Amino acid sequence: MEKTYNPHSIEQLWYQTWEDQGYFAPQGSSQPYCIMIPPPNVTGTLHMGHSFQDTLMDLLIRYHRMQGENTLWQAGTDHAGIATQMVVERQLAAQQITRHDLGREAFMQKVWEWKAKSGGHITQQLRRMGSSLDWATERFTMDEGLSRAVREVFIRLYEEGLIYRGKRLVNWDPVLHTAVSDLEVVSQEENGSLWHLRYPFADGSGSLDVATTRPETMLGDTAVAVHPDDTRYQPWIGKLIALPLTERLIPIIADDHVDPAFGSGCVKVTPAHDFNDYAIGQRHQLPMINIFTIDAKLNDNVPVAYRGLDRLVARRKVVEDLKIAGLLVDIKPHKSMIPRGDRSHAIIEPFLTDQWYVKVAPLAGPAIQAVEEGRIRFIPDNWSKTYFEWMRNIEDWCISRQIWWGHQIPAWYDETGKEYVGYDETHVRHKYELPESVLLTRDPDVLDTWFSSALWPFSTLGWPDQTKRLQTFYPTNVLVTGFDIIFFWVARMIMMGLKFMGDVPFREVYIHGLIRDHEGQKMSKSKGNVLDPLDIIDGIDLETLVKKRTTGLMQPEMAPNIEKATRSQYPQGISNFGTDALRFTFTALASTGRDIRFDLGRTEGYRNFCNKLWNATRYVLMTTEAKDTGLTSAEVELSLADRWIIGKLQEVEQQAVQHIQNYRFDLLAQALYEFTWNEYCDWYLEFSKPLLQEATEVQQRGTRRTLVRVLEVLLRLLHPIMPFITEELWQKVAPLAGKSGPTIMLQPYPQAQLDKIDATVLTEVEWLKQFILGVRRIRAEMDISPGKPLPILLQNGTSEDQRKVQDHENILCRLARLESLQWLEADVNAPQSAIALVGDLRILIPLAGLIDKDAELKRLDKEMEKLRKMLQGLTTKLENPNFTSRAPKEIIEREQQRVTEMKASLQQLEAQAEKIRAM
Repeated sequence: MEKTYNPHSIEQLWYQTWEDQGYFAPQGSSQPYCIMIPPPNVTGTLHMGHSFQDTLMDLLIRYHRMQGENTLWQAGTDHAGIATQMVVERQLAAQQITRHDLGREAFMQKVWEWKAKSGGHITQQLRRMGSSLDWATERFTMDEGLSRAVREVFIRLYEEGLIYRGKRLVNWDPVLHTAVSDLEVVSQEENGSLWHLRYPFADGSGSLDVATTRPETMLGDTAVAVHPDDTRYQPWIGKLIALPLTERLIPIIADDHVDPAFGSGCVKVTPAHDFNDYAIGQRHQLPMINIFTIDAKLNDNVPVAYRGLDRLVARRKVVEDLKIAGLLVDIKPHKSMIPRGDRSHAIIEPFLTDQWYVKVAPLAGPAIQAVEEGRIRFIPDNWSKTYFEWMRNIEDWCISRQIWWGHQIPAWYDETGKEYVGYDETHVRHKYELPESVLLTRDPDVLDTWFSSALWPFSTLGWPDQTKRLQTFYPTNVLVTGFDIIFFWVARMIMMGLKFMGDVPFREVYIHGLIRDHEGQKMSKSKGNVLDPLDIIDGIDLETLVKKRTTGLMQPEMAPNIEKATRSQYPQGISNFGTDALRFTFTALASTGRDIRFDLGRTEGYRNFCNKLWNATRYVLMTTEAKDTGLTSAEVELSLADRWIIGKLQEVEQQAVQHIQNYRFDLLAQALYEFTWNEYCDWYLEFSKPLLQEATEVQQRGTRRTLVRVLEVLLRLLHPIMPFITEELWQKVAPLAGKSGPTIMLQPYPQAQLDKIDATVLTEVEWLKQFILGVRRIRAEMDISPGKPLPILLQNGTSEDQRKVQDHENILCRLARLESLQWLEADVNAPQSAIALVGDLRILIPLAGLIDKDAELKRLDKEMEKLRKMLQGLTTKLENPNFTSRAPKEIIEREQQRVTEMKASLQQLEAQAEKIRAM
């Protein structure tokens, strides 16, 4: 095999082999196991969140496939209505064409052409991550089968009265001209103003002051509200206000929603343009006056002077006119949360419009009950509380969108506006007995993308047909997803699954945290801290990375700061770590917390882990080349070290299965890392060297057999996390271990045989390890060369210690690099020595002649002086209020940790110097 590990020489080659051979397809008739991929947007590119959750799903799929289960990981993508339409509209805009120029049919054809050409980008990236999806049955939320399922669900819900059309308040994007979901709205704090306005009583007897962050909406006010218990205003409840700048009268009403401490305690109520005001308006049966057009300009419901003005232009004019009228009391700086569309970045407008809705309450009841009864389990369990809270306060779901790309709503209208719902126009005419003379026009709106996504667990398997796949794989086993879409997707899949399949869509929901940068900050283009998983896999030079991070910013003025930070953090760019190292990093980070800090330093460490595994395999292959590895009938004898590593292997096999079953992927990675690096590579391979050189042929055969068998099992244990390197190495090791088969993927996942664990053996080897580590610690502390043979004195040992030293003297001398071992009586004064303890046994290394006392003290003094200066600088920094008041909490904690570590290092050096002075 190659001397050095090069992930790029093996990864894509193996993936192509697996896919070509059909290894990802469900196989056999055993127990089914199924995961549905959360369908990524067809416009999307692989980001860290995708890569993280796809790694965890692939780990589970590979594990269950190796368990011999009939395993399906359903592949597919989402049509991503708004996102996809924007991509194609931007391409048309570059040619000075709009979708309206083309017309709906021609525009849809353009989108399908784009999808055919560019829509598979993210699925190719998923392949780079090693995702073993069943590509042969890949689905798309607008393919014919899923479109049929969408129509069927819509029609059935409509016929049961669970879908209706009504005028309600929605999130309106004035740039995209469509309603958008809460998930597509990003609210962030922005600087603004709080305007205090005077509203005079209609009878001229006085006035009220109201405070607002949106003075232009006063033109749509239909009341002023006060808290019923606010004694300042109780006498005026029921009086009329002469609404400034208009000729309308509006009432003063009492409502518990009003906060008496905010502003003046009086709140203007604009039911058509504020969600809270909408609720107040419904409670008090107030008129709802829409003052905006679809592009957020003022409409004909306002006085002539303001019609046609953009909302922000109108704001300035309203304020100026109020000032002239003497009704502007004050303007104060004010920070408020501003909702913006995640695609258009326009300020979202609460907008009163006709939309289609799902009546959710009848669907929510069974979905709540399913979790209460344990038919669906959230992992971690605390997320069930979040689920219940939302489901018990659920509101009807707006499912219509005013765009063209998506599932067009299967509804038609006659000339009077009456609606008819059916599969197509022919079906509608037959169903409602409408003659050809009745002119029908189809509703132009499309369904919310989340509507088709809610059907994903059963529509992808062939519903509404009762296919064999549907009968085999529904309900699915587990959904792996982030907590941010529990409401938008998870809850809706549960409701739809119960409604149309009569059973839950999945038995478990594993909720993972969100990937953040190494300082705990959210990854975003504007912060310049986004990491592209493919850049980590393939590597990227500094200049390309800088260009990538500073191009296409919404705030171009941030580019210099982003460039500076990037050059500081990645002076050499990003190395090519390969897929397996990245996957191991994600697995190791998959704890039960909400936030996951991603640090490339860990990926570098796991790339070193890959190197370690590669080099260990090279050693095993070279050691066993052309030799019997226990495949013949020749006698085999296992040494103490052989029996020890076999026992440790059973322990880690048991731990691995438990951690996977408990979704503790972080503990799985930790257990496999510790066994591979520490037990197998650092200890067992070292134990094997003297055995293979000096033991009998029968014993050597036992050690060779153990080397290859343990390594082969280890590769199978690691395969779900690190599929590429384990496949490459298994192909070379398996024949030596008596294993055959075309791929490691279809080999059984190891199961512990606990009867192979010998507690006595484990204890004996642990004693050996502590002895050797004690000597090594003294070498490190005293700066003694690792290769220098040392004379050792032993004192105070038990008879059992004496036996162990006698039985294992060769191993101890080889691995600890000892010149000799000599016992001293307990009452004999030992020469000045460095001491290590193993239980009561004292291991003494006489220091005379081993080190130059003066030179070593001089070196230690120099080291301590350097450390004291660094410690003083860091302490001064942390005592500086200018630093502690401005620096992020994470950075302050990191610097405090550095102080703690430096103090500990200084104490160690001082203790070491004290030892040497006492010589």
